[in-house]
Amino acid sequence: MTAAVPAAGRTARTRRLAGVGLLATLAAMVVTTVAAALARAVGVDFAVPAGGEAIPLPGFAVVTGFFSVVGVVIAAALLRWSARPAERFLWTAVSLTAISLVPPLLCGANAATVAALVGLHLVAAAVLVPAVAWSLRARVD
Repeated sequence: MTAAVPAAGRTARTRRLAGVGLLATLAAMVVTTVAAALARAVGVDFAVPAGGEAIPLPGFAVVTGFFSVVGVVIAAALLRWSARPAERFLWTAVSLTAISLVPPLLCGANAATVAALVGLHLVAAAVLVPAVAWSLRARVD
């Protein structure tokens, strides 16, 4: 059941969500890529046996950007069809973040790479999730 929000208010909230989501996505991309570069500088090789090669730095930005946009789309759907979009988004985001930690643990990389990948997932979530949740809670006057 959706909350009774006038169309103009819903449009304004959707626009704000899109703007906040875009900024949070860009911030998550930058922070994650910088953190990956710092990890590489201290010796993390990001070599994943499944692919046979090291993950390139631009790969962190691309993957972070893609999944951040997916998160914003989920938030937009919840804004449209949920009476409590912020709460639903937080539950969904936390669940998906927890699920995203599984592949690094199973990829067969060395401990430093696994720890760095898990940390990078958490960093991206720490940037994106609070911003989007705030946007879903904020009122439009």
